Amino acid sequence: MQDINAALVQLDLVWENKKANLEKFDKIFANEIPDKTDLIVIPEMFTTGFSMNPEKNAEEMDGATMQWMSKHAKEKNAVITGSIIISENNNFYNRLIWMRPDGTYETYDKRHLFTLAGEQNHYQAGNKKLIVDFKGWKVAPFICYDLRFPVWIRNKEDYNLIVLVANWPQRRALQWESLLFARAIENQSFLLAVNRIGNDFNDVYHTGESMAISPIGKFIIKATDIETVLHVKISAQDLMKARKQMPFLNDRDNFEIV
Repeated sequence: MQDINAALVQLDLVWENKKANLEKFDKIFANEIPDKTDLIVIPEMFTTGFSMNPEKNAEEMDGATMQWMSKHAKEKNAVITGSIIISENNNFYNRLIWMRPDGTYETYDKRHLFTLAGEQNHYQAGNKKLIVDFKGWKVAPFICYDLRFPVWIRNKEDYNLIVLVANWPQRRALQWESLLFARAIENQSFLLAVNRIGNDFNDVYHTGESMAISPIGKFIIKATDIETVLHVKISAQDLMKARKQMPFLNDRDNFEIV
């Protein structure tokens, strides 16, 4: 395993304006992502905000945003991950893309659709967890509301890094932070969480609270209510030390999700 240099990009997304949002990320990537960055994490639905208008905003898997992600991943020689609205087989998906520098990618469709906003009425839920091999790590990416479901996130696959992208509102910031720490501790994994800031079209305010947490629940870095890039190195040695000293995963329950 190698250490991972990650950049967590916390921005105020422009509502349903792909061009404006990608231009904002262009500037960030050009000016605030240093060389030797391995992983760039950007928010849920980063081209639109948390939109329930997929008919207007969805793209195909060979669309402009996928091409944009591939271009920047190659230029930065880094993985870029975040979710976008995808149209496929007559369904819409809130789909996380794990884009590699060589243009290959993996995908994860959000399993837990946010019923308070009626997300289930517009999008198809996923049913498969994604575990990605990256620099000797096993990475498990999730999307926003998934955070509330520990059975789904439970570490059955011996992963060691959770990546969560979100549009999580300020009015539930206490639950956001509490659940992030719980998921990191119970799964003995590093956790990188990226959220947006600002008001969306529904006048729902977001303060970000993007952060990194260690496998023992130690706070590493956090940003509140500001557009910024958080730079963090996650240590393979720290992970192995934590799991050796406290081998709690050996006692986890075995179960199947049906």
